[in-house]
Amino acid sequence: MRFLTALAMGVAAIATPVAATPATSAATSEDTRFEAFGDRIVDEYVKLDPIYATQLGEHRYDAMMTDVSTAGRAARRTFAERSLAELARFDRQKLSREHQVDAILLKDQLDYLIFSDERLQDWAWDPLTYSGPEGTALFGLMSRDFAPLAERMRSATGRLEGLPAYLRQSREALVPARVPLIHAQTAAKQNAGLNSLIDDIVKQKAALSPAEQARLDKAASAARAAVAEHQQWLDKTLVPSAKGNERIGPALYDEKLRLALNSTLSRQEIRTRAEAELKSLRAKMYAVAAGMIKGDAGAPPAPANPTDAQQQAVIEAGMAKVYADIPPRNDMISFAKGSLNEAITFAKAKNLIAFPSSDFNVIEMPEYARGVAVAYADMPGALEKDQRGYFDVMPIPTDWNREQADSFLREYNKWGIHELAVHEGVPGHLLQLAHSNLYKSKLRAVLASGPMIEGWACYGQDLMADEGFLNRDPRYLLAHYKFQMRMPVNAILDQDFHVGHLTREQAMELMTKQAFQQEREAAGKWVRLQLSSAQLPTYFVGYSEWKDLRAAAEKRPGFNLRKFHDEALSHGSPPVRFIRELTLGEPIR
Repeated sequence: MRFLTALAMGVAAIATPVAATPATSAATSEDTRFEAFGDRIVDEYVKLDPIYATQLGEHRYDAMMTDVSTAGRAARRTFAERSLAELARFDRQKLSREHQVDAILLKDQLDYLIFSDERLQDWAWDPLTYSGPEGTALFGLMSRDFAPLAERMRSATGRLEGLPAYLRQSREALVPARVPLIHAQTAAKQNAGLNSLIDDIVKQKAALSPAEQARLDKAASAARAAVAEHQQWLDKTLVPSAKGNERIGPALYDEKLRLALNSTLSRQEIRTRAEAELKSLRAKMYAVAAGMIKGDAGAPPAPANPTDAQQQAVIEAGMAKVYADIPPRNDMISFAKGSLNEAITFAKAKNLIAFPSSDFNVIEMPEYARGVAVAYADMPGALEKDQRGYFDVMPIPTDWNREQADSFLREYNKWGIHELAVHEGVPGHLLQLAHSNLYKSKLRAVLASGPMIEGWACYGQDLMADEGFLNRDPRYLLAHYKFQMRMPVNAILDQDFHVGHLTREQAMELMTKQAFQQEREAAGKWVRLQLSSAQLPTYFVGYSEWKDLRAAAEKRPGFNLRKFHDEALSHGSPPVRFIRELTLGEPIR
């Protein structure tokens, strides 16, 4: 299943359940059967995908690698087909409202697994489907103290022993002529990061007995040799032979978009909303920038009704002041830590949302994970004992020249890093996922919605700005609106690239001119655009649904912002449309 993020489950104590029809004995029986079915489905799947099991917090299979051979794929396909047939035998009308949601989501997830195997066939052309999990398999064991070090080291030894077979299976599955060049090149860059993970494991071998240390040394040696062999294949076979098309086309795109978003919004509706949002954000940026440059010598004119050229000039003049406030090249991590702490303090002082946990920290992004995004939230799975959350930040690559580094720092200036800390940290991903991990249902944990998660983080950025974060400093507001502009731009770019014929020049023009992104940020997004599909719209779609939900909730008598947030986040991480139906008492459909 395209189990998106290792999340979690269980109704939070702060939730106020919506009044529902009293359960009959038949309904109770159907719910009991469904709960048992859901638990079994998760147990069966994590056994088929041990790497994901570790992310979820299920550690029975920590010493195993996922079988990505033809037989392994066939086993997961059989699992999906069998589970769909069993799911169809439930009477949804006899299930509780929460279980009705799970039944709908489970069907979509199982449908996606079959779609991915049969129609998308990313196992044959996307090497990143292997390179990401192979690093996570090792890093996930060592980054959290869910068990004594010696136990985790023994599991790591098992995975190192399984790594050569995993790499071989990935080579056997991939068809070089179908692999897009950018995918091949990115995988080749990431592969070397496995060696640093192996080295970090071996450095801690003192926790093991002498016999176990000898086994670890042997496994590590074989793993390093396998990584070197794989690197040779990537460099000499895959990259030169990669001729695939990174554009998946309208048929696959629309099907993937429907399954990935689980939204009522069509592709055209998404585009219409995105274009309107882009126009609105530029108007807001103009108003803030006009005030920032008022009275400055040589400032461009800022009339009440500007032309497109005047609007562009004024916003660029305001952004110049934002870009001037940058952290030192080697100080991004420490500055991000300070930004996260400020966000936590502010959200608590304003009583915006409950804090099930605030054990969050900023760390340097592991090398194996670099090359796709500048930052990400690393929150443990729902079943994990160690619930610490990490905000991973990519350091500036050492091979970048001064011009490239300066471009990057202008984009991720001090105000931009504040925005990043809000999005990835608080009240964004880390805090939302801490709430999600309270919902104690195995099935809901693996039915996480990307648009819900990303949309909440973007909504959280608006929330902090509206409530006065950083005293609504105009530099912060300008950076905030610019950051939010990524959402509609991402949605437009994704459609135009995979369904249309968007060129790099056209994409860079939209990002750097219309959306004021720096060259390094825009260039990175162009790469990401080619490496993914139907993921970039998740931000805007989820954000739009969260804004719509809040607007509907505010019309109800006695609306309270803190209560709204706590209740909305008490259902795990299902699509926002289901949160709306659950919290507002609307029919589940």
